[in-house]
Amino acid sequence: MSRIVVGPFNRVEGDLEVSLELEGGRIQAAHVNSPLFRGFEQILVGRAPLDALAIVPRICGICSVAQSAAAATALADAMGVTPTPNGLLARHLIQATENMADHLTHFYLFFMPDFARPDYVDRSWHAATAERFTAIKGSAAAEVLPARASFLRLMGFLAGRWPHTLAIQPGGSTRAITAGERIRLLALLREFRSFLERRLFGDALERIGQLASKAELLAWADGRAGDFPAFLKIAGDLGLERIGRADDRFLSHGAYGLFPAGTWQQGKTVAFAPALITEDTERAWLLADQPRHPAAGETIVAADKADAYTWCKAPRYAGRAHEVGALARQVVAGNPLLLDLVQRDGGSVMARVVARLQELARLIPAMEGWVQALQPGDSFCAQGVLPDEGSGVGLVEAARGSLGHWLTIRRGRIERYQIIAPTTWNFSPRDASNQEGPLEKALLGLAAGEGAPPTIQHVVRSFDPCMVCTVH
Repeated sequence: MSRIVVGPFNRVEGDLEVSLELEGGRIQAAHVNSPLFRGFEQILVGRAPLDALAIVPRICGICSVAQSAAAATALADAMGVTPTPNGLLARHLIQATENMADHLTHFYLFFMPDFARPDYVDRSWHAATAERFTAIKGSAAAEVLPARASFLRLMGFLAGRWPHTLAIQPGGSTRAITAGERIRLLALLREFRSFLERRLFGDALERIGQLASKAELLAWADGRAGDFPAFLKIAGDLGLERIGRADDRFLSHGAYGLFPAGTWQQGKTVAFAPALITEDTERAWLLADQPRHPAAGETIVAADKADAYTWCKAPRYAGRAHEVGALARQVVAGNPLLLDLVQRDGGSVMARVVARLQELARLIPAMEGWVQALQPGDSFCAQGVLPDEGSGVGLVEAARGSLGHWLTIRRGRIERYQIIAPTTWNFSPRDASNQEGPLEKALLGLAAGEGAPPTIQHVVRSFDPCMVCTVH
């Protein structure tokens, strides 16, 4: 048995190391390490509750809206405030803009460049892939970055700025949209739709959203121009539908009123019960304790703790590790294409990428509908009063998966603030029963070490890690 450490990974937000135990060139055990502690939960304790709206977006530069939305939802729960219809639509649009920009960035700038590596120089698709996706130099980056920048101009109209907007509030949004701005929003969405249909998919978004099985997907992609069909060709050649499988247990908080909350395993979807969430600190550099629900959670540093190997807690649902993300959202929502992929081959590298891109194709038409439904002149934000004593929960979906904030207020100040980020779920360590987190499970059995192909990188990136959110 030998041991190697892979990391730090480039093109990843934050720091990530993976310790691997190898036998015969295959991974027998994996330990995922989030080596940076940040302490946002402690920073919030003792502050005025509304300070959370200014502090939590700073957890991350690329998920800042999701963090802001979770805090606003938790505060609204504590206040008993319901956002106005315009405010809810505006929040859907702001969150979807960040999440769809993230899906685009992940595919073009984080995930695909690994297939331009010299390791694949003997593959028939390598020359075209290297020309298109080589980091910084590839032709795709020159097209994607302007398209992404133009798409993010939506944030200027909807949220005033990105990242770290303060527009999202418990009652909705402070940024009211005028009739003229609504027309400009639609124009920006049409421009982005044009890029996606022309370069990413090579087909109408509605057609992508209708693909309902693996066989239909592969038949559609055969011989078609576009970057998504190019990925499917690579995935088929490398067998990406057969690698990166964890436990096939999926969880979603639900999003946009389009995708319901729930869990899925062994072919069954079950209603989501937030009371079943716990966090285990057995293998984290945090004070050991019984698993606690986050509403009663603590984050107390124990940096010299024996047998710990990460700053990340181990969240569990009904005592079991669950995968979150676009694949989980779509499986829980009953998406026929993703259900077919998972039921045939399990939650794989290929399924996670397909889920992101089909979600992109489904969300842009939905965003166009939300913009049309905005009523300029009507209120975008309801008012409310914070209680001196109370609690609230904010459960949202970031691009990478389920994000939860749990808030307790005592004597007008924050007494406790706990956060579970998507990467906390997917990159969790073992718990007290030695149950692996999803990534630790997904890496088992893969080839690694000297001369091995970069399969580990494909599996890690298929989860789209955001380590700074994990170690809040």
